[in-house]
Amino acid sequence: MAKNTLSFVCQNCGAAYNRWQGKCESCGEWNTLAEEDTTGSVPVSIRSKRKGRTFALESLSGKTQDAPRLSSGMAELDRVTGGGFVRGSVLLVGGDPGIGKSTLLTQATSLLARAGHRVVYISGEEAVAQVRLRAERLGLSDAPVQLAAETSVEDIVSTLSEGAVPRLIVIDSIQTMWTDTVESAPGTVTQVRASAQALIRFAKRTGAAIILVGHVTKDGQIAGPRVVEHMVDAVLSFEGEGSQQFRILRAVKNRFGPTDEIGVFEMTGLGLREVTNPSELFLSERDLGTPGTAVFAGIEGTRPVLVELQALVAPTSLGTPRRAVVGWDPSRLSMVLAVLEAHCGVKLSGHDVYLNVAGGLRIHEPAADLAAAAALVSSLVNAQLPTDAVYFGEISLSGVVRPVAQTPARLKEAAKLGFQRAVLPESARGEAAGDAGLSLNAINSLTTLVAEIAARGSRRGDSSAPAEKNATPARFRRGEG
Repeated sequence: MAKNTLSFVCQNCGAAYNRWQGKCESCGEWNTLAEEDTTGSVPVSIRSKRKGRTFALESLSGKTQDAPRLSSGMAELDRVTGGGFVRGSVLLVGGDPGIGKSTLLTQATSLLARAGHRVVYISGEEAVAQVRLRAERLGLSDAPVQLAAETSVEDIVSTLSEGAVPRLIVIDSIQTMWTDTVESAPGTVTQVRASAQALIRFAKRTGAAIILVGHVTKDGQIAGPRVVEHMVDAVLSFEGEGSQQFRILRAVKNRFGPTDEIGVFEMTGLGLREVTNPSELFLSERDLGTPGTAVFAGIEGTRPVLVELQALVAPTSLGTPRRAVVGWDPSRLSMVLAVLEAHCGVKLSGHDVYLNVAGGLRIHEPAADLAAAAALVSSLVNAQLPTDAVYFGEISLSGVVRPVAQTPARLKEAAKLGFQRAVLPESARGEAAGDAGLSLNAINSLTTLVAEIAARGSRRGDSSAPAEKNATPARFRRGEG
């Protein structure tokens, strides 16, 4: 008999300790250690007697072929996964509660089942009747999807091994699964790791594609041990705000495709609707003629996306001004504010600054620096920016506007949506010379942009207009708003 081994395992990161303590030294979280029995089902003395088998070694040279893929029938989902589901692959899908994970997977499985593939949906959180109610609401009750409400991994693997191998299996969710090989409660780190490992072995052995649904923590990270994300082939994040109808599917990890593609969906009464032109949707409720708004021409993977950046600069009554940002990196905002103050004379130390990306999209590329700076200065001087202009460019710490990638794609998308002008880096003029559909305003320094926006504000009634185009307004140097 193997001796029972008890340890305290962090339910956030999976770190193990010999005794209980209030704070996990690995991830820094408090009160996340729980006592678990880490004794395996097979004693160490028996496992050590197993003789290893030999296997053949191959060289790097040889014929390779693309992995066969199974199209889901949803173009946005296929875009994120890299063209469809690969046979034998395991995907982990995470997202906030109620964001629409089960709705997305119900639609995907129904489309595959209608195409003639065997699809199985295993729910560990809902009864079969509840899944049927969702399918009826979405108008998918006639799809031949095989349903089950089960949480035992051994029973699931035994059932799925009978008959034809399913092409797609959905496990909703991995935190509710449990296996007999470990003695821990469902949802603990040990159970999640062991259950995921058993399902991954089944997928690799049979060639079935498996989608695991994962819960997320309060920080937006997928709950459970971090090792599960390393075990699976792809990790997808379903993002969105409860007050917004837009949903963004983003690949965090993908062994068979890119990790910078996004899929855009709109939540409706009949489920998720694919958005083929996200730019038009994000700009559909644009507030024209309001200072502090600028349109950013961005790139998400291979897809150009136009989105509105909204800024509000207001005098503060607090000792420390507030800096709030939604949809963008707060550190990036702090850098842009520092460059505006150090090189352009824009004093914002006595103002609260708020920045928002309209539509619920999260921007990660530094090309949004120029659009954010334009929106901030526009709000400060109460100057309206041109409604037919787009902005993109990276701002360096010296105040120089640096070029960004895929300039022609950004300009082409802007021209398609009816924009007439583009403010871009001077060094990108040659790359964009072939695009005659837009009037290009190439700038080399952020000071030039600040002076142009300040001149617009002065034409609305400010008598302190700068004498030169590239001159910094005197009221910025004095710290006045």
